[in-house]
Amino acid sequence: MISLLQPHPAMLIKVKNTRTIVIADLHIGWEVTLTNQGVYIPSQTPKLLKRLLNLINRYTPDTLILLGDVKHTVATAQLEEWKDIPAFFEKLKRKTNDIRVVPGNHDGNLEPLLPPGIEVTPPTGIAIQNVGLFHGHTWPSPQLLQSQILIMGHVHPVIAFRDPLGFKIIKPVWLKANINPQSLAEALPIKKQLKASKQNLKPKAEKLVIMPSFNDFVGGRPINERPLEKKSERVVGPILRSHSVDMKNAEVYMLDGTFLGKINQWRL
Repeated sequence: MISLLQPHPAMLIKVKNTRTIVIADLHIGWEVTLTNQGVYIPSQTPKLLKRLLNLINRYTPDTLILLGDVKHTVATAQLEEWKDIPAFFEKLKRKTNDIRVVPGNHDGNLEPLLPPGIEVTPPTGIAIQNVGLFHGHTWPSPQLLQSQILIMGHVHPVIAFRDPLGFKIIKPVWLKANINPQSLAEALPIKKQLKASKQNLKPKAEKLVIMPSFNDFVGGRPINERPLEKKSERVVGPILRSHSVDMKNAEVYMLDGTFLGKINQWRL
């Protein structure tokens, strides 16, 4: 049902006759931040668009889901984002009619930048049968926690390799971890607990997959340098801070599918 589109930071979800491509964390406009600091990097948006269009041409999805942080500026929008984002989506619309954005923490004021026909979902996520998709900066809805598998972005997981001379190489990775549904139910905020109990919605999620950023220029924090669940609230997100996800034993996969073992085997 779920396939990783090796060697790309994207996945394909197949349900009967429908195909959905999912990517996360484009961060369009991130170059502006560096320009403001005196470091000029040409816009990477054309490269992101080309990679994504190649995937669409190859796998012919019925739906494209962008799992948060389409743009880089958090609460507002830079001039470059007003220029790049509408053009980016207009070209995507020529290839697929069903495009959905699950908002992330960087997507404030995103909707005015989107052309007509792009669906913006609630930030609490959406489901495709037994797969729940959300960005990760906020709690998913109780209904989404009924899904067997949860997919999130937000974290930009990478792994750091060091050689004996101290040189460090950073590579993006996929993470797959087990979830304790009972622990997750106990960690839910009070309002969601009450809502869930009234509807008899107890979490059933058993697996969490954390996607690498589709924009490999934005980098990430190495999973083997500090435990993810102990990072700042802004970065890690509530579901990881709940300690209901077994991150120590999370499986680590490179973009080409190479299995690297578990996180606790890679602590530096």
